[in-house]
Amino acid sequence: MAIERLQGAGYVYVGMDHFAKPDDSLVQAQRAGKLQRNFQGYPTHGDCDLLSFGASEIGAFGNVYIQNAKRVEHYQKSIDSGAIPFNKGIELTSEDLLRRFVINQLICHFNLNFAAVDSAFCRDMRTHFAKELSQLKLMIDDGIDVLNAGRLLIRRICMVVDEYLNNASSIRYSKVM
Repeated sequence: MAIERLQGAGYVYVGMDHFAKPDDSLVQAQRAGKLQRNFQGYPTHGDCDLLSFGASEIGAFGNVYIQNAKRVEHYQKSIDSGAIPFNKGIELTSEDLLRRFVINQLICHFNLNFAAVDSAFCRDMRTHFAKELSQLKLMIDDGIDVLNAGRLLIRRICMVVDEYLNNASSIRYSKVM
């Protein structure tokens, strides 16, 4: 009901819990196919480095993610001693980049065009993601389109494509109810 009322008042459903007026930069970026999703939310442009400040914050530099020390005391101690407060980092593989692209298309644009993925990554989407697509059978024809009612569950849809989540022995972060 809240979604219908916000849309009735002229707001555009940008994603998950984000609404904006039609002339807002988020809506314009989404319409232009440039909307991105990162650790901070929905920026209006992608392909830029993300600096992180504070305990447990995650930064992105090119194809690398870096997480700062998780505990405030460790973060502050690193800063005070002049050390870089990074706790860990990961360089994305080609598989990570593919899955990030797919998840980004779903979470930002609520659709996924298989031919576009095939072209961008020189892979057959249906073959490469056969296991994942079998879990989303009811949504698939030549792509995936998420309607308004499904947007509240977009995280759950994206979880199907998340290789790290699907290979984890235990879930270490929030679950979808």
